[in-house]
Amino acid sequence: MSELRLLAIDEEDLAIVSAHCQDAVVRTAEISFLPAEGRFVLVMNRFAWEEAGKGRRFAFTRRRDYERRRAVLHFDRVRAVRQTGVLIGDPDQVLALLALRFAEDEAPSGTVELVFAGGSAIRLDVECIEAQLTDLGAAWSTQNRPDHDREEPGLIE
Repeated sequence: MSELRLLAIDEEDLAIVSAHCQDAVVRTAEISFLPAEGRFVLVMNRFAWEEAGKGRRFAFTRRRDYERRRAVLHFDRVRAVRQTGVLIGDPDQVLALLALRFAEDEAPSGTVELVFAGGSAIRLDVECIEAQLTDLGAAWSTQNRPDHDREEPGLIE
């Protein structure tokens, strides 16, 4: 298992980080904004898409073995945070992260949007893009992988 560590300092880099965070599962209790430090942090269980093609087939079934990893994503130079459909007061709310997007205001500042399933979103007002995704070392296998081709979002059985 190789641990992932990615930095993003522009929109292209952020797209790569976004691809690695797609389908991560996050509890609101593990989201925090530290205004004095200008830092926004979320701890997640990310689906290891980079390993998905290597999924092992089980001998007696048609199922594959995939992997989720514990990871942390943080943004620096954050001035403000807004949310829609995210219940920060409910520590047990679980969100599925779909994508990270950036909308530039006056270069290099703008808004980083964390888009979650079900229409929820968190928007970060940033001085510039400065993000880091780091695997924390903990990983486990799962037999389910996210399925985006189905009409209704869900997991492949």
